[in-house]
Amino acid sequence: MDFLKSLGIAASGLKAQSGRMRIIAENIANADSAAKTAGGEPYRRKVPTFTSRFDSELGATIVDTGRVRRDQSPFRTKYDPGNPAANERGEVSLPNVNGLIENMDMREAQRSYEANLNMVTATRRMISKTLEILKA
Repeated sequence: MDFLKSLGIAASGLKAQSGRMRIIAENIANADSAAKTAGGEPYRRKVPTFTSRFDSELGATIVDTGRVRRDQSPFRTKYDPGNPAANERGEVSLPNVNGLIENMDMREAQRSYEANLNMVTATRRMISKTLEILKA
């Protein structure tokens, strides 16, 4: 078994999931942000994507964070005629961020991150044991 290849693959997963969690955290932070001006657009939810590529140095396929897409689903609206961002009907556009979905996505990203971290830990233990055997 190639320990460096295992570590490289797990490290790429850690980096990708870390980037995913940053984007989800940004979505959560902006979930209640209204548009700054009347008729303006509020924050639009971001969706992380992943790509895979062959790393010739490792000799393995690894995962990278891909382009960040904008979610094109419609904005939520709230009737608030006193709000400076309200349109002529008194409605304020709110971000298309659903807190429940973001929390579930965050939990999934955390679990994937933990799985990659466990892979790194297991590989380090195997390396340590191999060195102990070779020493004896």
